[in-house]
Amino acid sequence: MSRLLGGTLERVCKAVLLLCLLHFLVAVILYFDVYAQHLAFFSRFSVRGPTRALHPVASSSTNCSRPNTTVPSSGLPEAPSARPGPTAPVLPPCPDSPPGLVGRLLIEFTSPMPLERVQRENPGVLLGGRYTPPDCTPAQTVAVIIPFRHREHHLRYWLHYLHPILRRQRLRYGIYVINQHGEDTFNRAKLLNVGFLEALKEDATYDCFIFSDVDLVPMDDRNLYRCGDQPRHFAIAMDKFGFRLPYAGYFGGVSGLSKAQFLRINGFPNEYWGWGGEDDDIFNRISLTGMKISRPDIRIGRYRMIKHDRDKHNEPNPQRFTKIQNTKLTMKRDGIGSVRYQVLEVSRQPLFTNITVDIGRPPSWPPRG
Repeated sequence: MSRLLGGTLERVCKAVLLLCLLHFLVAVILYFDVYAQHLAFFSRFSVRGPTRALHPVASSSTNCSRPNTTVPSSGLPEAPSARPGPTAPVLPPCPDSPPGLVGRLLIEFTSPMPLERVQRENPGVLLGGRYTPPDCTPAQTVAVIIPFRHREHHLRYWLHYLHPILRRQRLRYGIYVINQHGEDTFNRAKLLNVGFLEALKEDATYDCFIFSDVDLVPMDDRNLYRCGDQPRHFAIAMDKFGFRLPYAGYFGGVSGLSKAQFLRINGFPNEYWGWGGEDDDIFNRISLTGMKISRPDIRIGRYRMIKHDRDKHNEPNPQRFTKIQNTKLTMKRDGIGSVRYQVLEVSRQPLFTNITVDIGRPPSWPPRG
């Protein structure tokens, strides 16, 4: 009996010893695990310690110079966001030969032409008569200058036909109507000088200038209103002259010069009051500077003129022939550098910009006879 009891007690003691050993092993494992965690925790502090020590110095320094500055928690100014913003699409250059041109056009001046209709027909034209093609980048920025007085009827037809033509030609352009104030003798060339200067005041990127009478409409949209290496005469075949040039040196109606070409000839003359002569003076200026006039093919350079009664204040200039013969002597002193005028009103209409100007009065001419 005593042997049986002793064997049982021995087994119980071994079991308790094994449990104690197991407990010790578990305790050792847990101890080293906790120790490793603490070691990693304190090592993190030991690495960041020097960096943290710099922050209060930088923060204190900033607050001393700008007491109302809010300093970020890092103590350093936050860098701007590097998120890319929306970028405009890069448009291809406009083609030299626009694909949407029609060619020969039917031009008539009998249908009623209210400005409201013209505006509905040209929804892409912005205030002031500005337009930019939405699908390509033009090589030039074109200002179309119209000398004007008492021709509202003609202007409506001109806008009706020219806005669609210029849009099909893929031009970036603006329309400027230079309205002569008062009832004194008309001065076409001086108004064109004013238009050149006033257009550049509005947009200094203009590098091509088309000078057009308000009563002339092209009959073919392939007659591109652009500037080239030489001054260009567009209206080479008007119905008024039987669709041919009236004489070899004719430069009237519609012409185009780049900004550099216009300045090279000192602009247009200011002293041609009344009808005629100024276009011949301009032709002489171009020839005297060594440039040559380019013209379109006669098949596409045709124009129709809107018939009208001659303005009683636009009678022929009796001194025009004498002036034409002296262009070489006058072109340096009479031109864009000597033009004097006063702007009375600038009105940006839906289809054009109207600029009313006072250009003064003509000199008294001696009586003829």
